[in-house]
Amino acid sequence: MAKKAARKSRGKKSKASKRKIPLVGQIRRWVTRAALASVAFVVGLVLLYTVVNPPVTHTIWSEWRRLGRVDRDWVPIEEISPMMARSVVAAEDANFCLHWGFDVDAIRDALEDGGSRGASTITQQVVKNVFLWQGRSYVRKALETSITPVVEIFWSKQRILEVYLNVAETGEGIFGVEAAAQNNFNVTAAKLSPVQAARIAAILPSPRTRSVKDPSVRTRRRAAAILDGAATIRADGRADCFED
Repeated sequence: MAKKAARKSRGKKSKASKRKIPLVGQIRRWVTRAALASVAFVVGLVLLYTVVNPPVTHTIWSEWRRLGRVDRDWVPIEEISPMMARSVVAAEDANFCLHWGFDVDAIRDALEDGGSRGASTITQQVVKNVFLWQGRSYVRKALETSITPVVEIFWSKQRILEVYLNVAETGEGIFGVEAAAQNNFNVTAAKLSPVQAARIAAILPSPRTRSVKDPSVRTRRRAAAILDGAATIRADGRADCFED
């Protein structure tokens, strides 16, 4: 009888101790579990997209809802003109092959200019386009900064650039360089000339307000600078990480 009473007493104490877990502790446990689950989900998605092409992005979905349709044709990087790849790197991230996701020198220069120009690398733009959303916010930037190194760890530079070339907005309702090539020049991305590739790259900072078919003087000048930049990065080896 004494043993049964002791067991009952211990059982009551155990139940009581369970009930007495502070609410703050429970919330902390839930938050920790949710954070770990979110990290596992993102890492799993990054791993999946090493071999599976992202089916849609937030921007593509938003434009589809706004316009009722979007134009996008995914093509492997082997079916994209090397000049197109070089032009995009020259225009958006000349040190793409040299950094691990963040261009420290570009960030420093942007800060010295008072933040008037961007310093996002192609990897950061891929993270924003594929995993996050457009717009400026500290939350999005913090998530982008956290996910970028994960993408750099698991994806090759060639894969990062391939995804970028297929998800980047290249006109109103147009995504990827294949759709841009067909809409503007009636050719495939593989057949783009150096000038055509440079013009597509030149409108990337503002694809809805700049024209590939009827470029402004400013866009033509930018395209010419991109042509020179593409030749430079090929000559000095800064295209080696994504070219065979």
